[in-house]
Amino acid sequence: MLCRGVVKRFFRYEHRTSSLREVFIRAVLRRPIHVRRAEFILDGFDLRVDPGEGVALIGSNGSGKSTALRLIAGIYVPTEGVVETHGRVTAVIELGAGFQTELTGLENVSLYAAVLGFKRRELAERLPDILAFAELGDFIHEPVKYYSSGMQARLAFSVAVCVRPDVLLIDEVLAVGDQAFRQRCLERLREFRRQGGALVVVSHDLENVRELCSRALWLERGRVRMEGTAEEVTAAYERENG
Repeated sequence: MLCRGVVKRFFRYEHRTSSLREVFIRAVLRRPIHVRRAEFILDGFDLRVDPGEGVALIGSNGSGKSTALRLIAGIYVPTEGVVETHGRVTAVIELGAGFQTELTGLENVSLYAAVLGFKRRELAERLPDILAFAELGDFIHEPVKYYSSGMQARLAFSVAVCVRPDVLLIDEVLAVGDQAFRQRCLERLREFRRQGGALVVVSHDLENVRELCSRALWLERGRVRMEGTAEEVTAAYERENG
């Protein structure tokens, strides 16, 4: 997985024309119909993650961590630069994202597998592992709209890791759920790396970062402030942020 010279801009409109009358007046006065300002969320972002490696993105809120994950996942398209991924990519980026709340948990698993291109036979092979890891019991047959945040986290994480991706993207999902579930997640992620999977984690839990990842990038205002071992980067971040 490779990001090279990635730039992501979003545009914020300071003025948007809302009526034909205003369009006409601004045209006569030669004033712009729309006034917008570009905001850099990422500016020159570079990242390489090899098979079997775990890399964490840390930093304060708004530093660009989740945007970077969405670019890798293909949810966003970079304004400039290159994002390359090889093999199957799965992501747990936002709790409940992608779930159809009127469908049952089991139906959502089938839908997600279909989106990833799984055949029925492949899903049948992986389904027991997904259900066992999620530990939702009979709730797997209930609509997701009745799930608690912890139950949604269980389902989302179970599907993401049990479909055996090549690249796995995790954004703070371990912050939800009980301690026993978090420990099982951590062990499954370590196993994922041992089997050659590439892992990218966004987390404010620096202890989890040190447990799961060998490298870390500290993002600040869309730029990489520091890159190094997870121990070095998290220690520097803690010294500055208490």
